[in-house]
Amino acid sequence: MGHKFEQAHDADVDATVDEVWQAIATGPGIDAWFMGRTEVENGVVRTNFGDWAPESPITIEEPGKRFGYRMPDGPDGRFIAYDYLIEGRAGGGTSLRVVASGFLPGDDWAEEFEAMSKGGAMYFRSLVEYVNHFAGRTATPLTAFGPPVEDWSRAWEKLGAALGLDRSVREGDKVRVSVPGGETVDGVAFHVNEQTVAVRTADAFYRFVQGFHGPMLAMHQLFAPDADATAAGRDWQEWLGRVFG
Repeated sequence: MGHKFEQAHDADVDATVDEVWQAIATGPGIDAWFMGRTEVENGVVRTNFGDWAPESPITIEEPGKRFGYRMPDGPDGRFIAYDYLIEGRAGGGTSLRVVASGFLPGDDWAEEFEAMSKGGAMYFRSLVEYVNHFAGRTATPLTAFGPPVEDWSRAWEKLGAALGLDRSVREGDKVRVSVPGGETVDGVAFHVNEQTVAVRTADAFYRFVQGFHGPMLAMHQLFAPDADATAAGRDWQEWLGRVFG
């Protein structure tokens, strides 16, 4: 049967139109809030997810106004497209709208759609946090995989305890992150839903995501200029093992 979808997210941000454009239409900008590693060149957006690096043709490019691209259609009709619209606001700042649309094939699309929706909401909030707090800064993205999780309610409680709370994390909570191999830093949970927790500190986004196939994922952005993705990824994988193993 499959499922055709379209979802929109809107926000007014403090950043300038140019700062938002850099965040949505350049590789370093996208790296600072999305996932994987992205390049934007020669009419395509190429995002490397590790073992998969699709090239998505740019469908519209109006600098300072609109940017869109669409991942190649799969043989089963699967696709996803992104459309970003930005406009300067009177008195300063920018209005931002992101529309994700696509098609998920098969009769078992619902679980995938839920994971995509929860993750998409986190990425949008990360984009908003980035342009409001880190605009113009580059980030080192990393993804680390924890052990399989059987009881997600308990897993979120464990994460809350690891962040200095006596319960699961709620949006707006002030938390403390014990960074592997480093110090403990203060942060705020800027986005929480049933499948994601995202924390902002002075130099990072620490994001924890319910993996579609079972593990807890760390999907972080490190804004420190000397960040090493390989070493940090290894450290965070060990951290996830200690907390959720």
